[in-house]
Amino acid sequence: MLRLRPVRARANSKDDAALLARVARLAGVEAATLEQRLQALWGGYGELLRVSLEDGRSVIVKHVAPPRDDGSLSHRRKLRSYDAERTFYAEYAKRCEEPPPCRVPRAHGVVASDAGWLFVLEDLDASGFPGRSSRAGDAEIRATLRWLARFHARFLGAAPEGVWKVGTYWHLATRPDELRALGSHPLTRAAPRLDALLNGAQFRTFVHGDAKLENVCFSSGSSEAALVDFQYVGGGVGVKDVAYFLSSCLSPRECEGSVPAYLEHYFHELTAALGSASAGPVEREWRALFPVAWVDFYRFYRGWAPGDSSRDDYSERLLAEVRPLLKSG
Repeated sequence: MLRLRPVRARANSKDDAALLARVARLAGVEAATLEQRLQALWGGYGELLRVSLEDGRSVIVKHVAPPRDDGSLSHRRKLRSYDAERTFYAEYAKRCEEPPPCRVPRAHGVVASDAGWLFVLEDLDASGFPGRSSRAGDAEIRATLRWLARFHARFLGAAPEGVWKVGTYWHLATRPDELRALGSHPLTRAAPRLDALLNGAQFRTFVHGDAKLENVCFSSGSSEAALVDFQYVGGGVGVKDVAYFLSSCLSPRECEGSVPAYLEHYFHELTAALGSASAGPVEREWRALFPVAWVDFYRFYRGWAPGDSSRDDYSERLLAEVRPLLKSG
């Protein structure tokens, strides 16, 4: 999502009025008032709003109104992502409230139509998660890794029905353009084997699929986290989320010194959520796959931003580390 500065707003068109009437119906009240236009959705597919209800509650409204179909794979991928998110909130989100909880917004209503999707969601600011961070400190990273561990424990072994069969927005089957952009880079030949290693894991769960800092809300003091934006939720190994999250928070130089301790913290929290007897085999497999997951995202990034000439010694070191696995397929 593209972050924009929140602005106070009033319903100033028939479209706004009709939207607010739909929001009120889904929330079970008579009237709703537009408070803020929070941000545009990525690619111009809609917007995120804060809406006040007549009973005093506030809700977050994700209004998805896709542009005209241009026939592209990117457009089809985005449409599929909103269907996956709708299914998550309708079918799976309530499971996140089971102890130990992995907090997500509660859905007051989620509907799909020919015109798009409408999500009426709990306002996490009003529910004890007002914190946002543009730069993650130790507390924010550990709180998010705890959330990821609990989420992965909650859905371990679950069949990804109605969501993405393979979660994350960068998995190979949906990114042929980025693969072609790699050209003769060694990752081009490595990509199918990386994908097979991750998808062939014995222990699979649901992954959030876009677990970056922009999608995390924090409690006061950053001791707890809640995550939003479930467009790319689906099946996979938990370390795909962990690798992506850490790569979005830390520079390559910071990764060398910090990733081992954060990985220990993640597996400590996973063991706490699963129980030591159940966690052992999962941890052994996922630890071995962590560098594979990291390099797989690196594969996507190099194809998505081929003009980025900055050095990433950490990712290159992990690529060298997994090369023996890539030759054994």
